[in-house]
Amino acid sequence: MSGNKLQYKKMPLEELVVLSQQNDFKALEELIKREQKNVFAAFSYLCKKRECVSDLTQEALLRVAKNIQSLKNPKLFKGWLNQIITNLFYDELRKSQRRPDTVSIDEDNDGTASIKLQLLDKKCKPPEKCISAELEKIIKDAILALPEQFRIAIILRELQGLSYEEIANATHSSVGTVKSRIARARNKLQDELKAYI
Repeated sequence: MSGNKLQYKKMPLEELVVLSQQNDFKALEELIKREQKNVFAAFSYLCKKRECVSDLTQEALLRVAKNIQSLKNPKLFKGWLNQIITNLFYDELRKSQRRPDTVSIDEDNDGTASIKLQLLDKKCKPPEKCISAELEKIIKDAILALPEQFRIAIILRELQGLSYEEIANATHSSVGTVKSRIARARNKLQDELKAYI
């Protein structure tokens, strides 16, 4: 690995944003790599349909690359990125309400992979991993069952680490409303998950 690439890997986020705004493509590449997992995680908890997660992740990162110059304050990058995520999610929600649901031939009617496909999955060997994966699915399902506004608020707070103010800006809500939604989401999740945790 060249020293130049290593330099970008160690660079603080804000510095990467500034360099990206100055058309430094290596800085932009590193910025995208760093944020890719967070963006994917956010969409995987926001979207009920698995097939839209990758598409929305790609679209969000593409918008970051195209519009990085429009960000006026590099310190606000995380909030700006989460605004993109929130807007894309709402756009997808509006689109999905206008088009009929499709059925995947790889999934059963309840949206889970068929037992035959699960048995062929060699990745889930140790029991601890299976239990962990099962618990993760239970938690994800509980989050997906939350009302949309609660789901967005709790994901932006707990998974993305945004402040109440940043969430309020991203969702065009007041800080009090955000706090209320997060508290109500936490209560609903505790009720739903008390048998498992």
